[in-house]
Amino acid sequence: MLAGSIRAAVTTGVPITSRGQRHSSDTPTNESINPRFAMTSVALGRNEQIRTSPTLIRTPVDPALSCCEPVRGPYLCSMAITPHIVVQGADRATAFYRDAFGAEELSRIPTPDGRLMSVQLRIGDGLLHLADEFPELGVLAPPSIGGTATVLALDVPDAESFFAHAVAAGAEVRQPLTDTFWGDLHGQVDDPFGHRWNIAQHLRDVPHDEIVAAAAQVFGGSDG
Repeated sequence: MLAGSIRAAVTTGVPITSRGQRHSSDTPTNESINPRFAMTSVALGRNEQIRTSPTLIRTPVDPALSCCEPVRGPYLCSMAITPHIVVQGADRATAFYRDAFGAEELSRIPTPDGRLMSVQLRIGDGLLHLADEFPELGVLAPPSIGGTATVLALDVPDAESFFAHAVAAGAEVRQPLTDTFWGDLHGQVDDPFGHRWNIAQHLRDVPHDEIVAAAAQVFGGSDG
């Protein structure tokens, strides 16, 4: 069974979160969807909170708490980030995300001209919204604006299988799977609609100072 979560990442493909120990036993699952693609929670969601010290580090939250301790003010309390993306061909994109990532369609809102104002998908416990382009409203997909500045990331327990399945469904390899210095087996694909996805499997915990030192070497040294 594949399990994982959607989270945000920077465009270099390096996650914005440094991982501590995973708490898979505390992670909810959704057995009602295709078990091959049963995924867990959206990062920043119900079982995790963000702390900054000095980088974003995910730590478990006591499920008995009705509201997380505010981190940067009260508006972060009990909030989750849900991606809303724009595509050229929302109906076709829905089929792709179903085939590639096991997405389950929850609802759709069509418009009289045949476009889709909104399609709500579930990937495990996470939600993904997508819509057709509405140029008259400035709602444009990546091909219309020259690319994307956003990467969506999927944390899975079997990256090799998941990666291969996504590619077979039509994703294009951007970065092949690699054993990275931050402890993940990590790769990146472009979907047919111009959106970029990281696919990662956590292999080992790496001390934060070692990750920082390795990043300094990779990106040009630490001497300034």
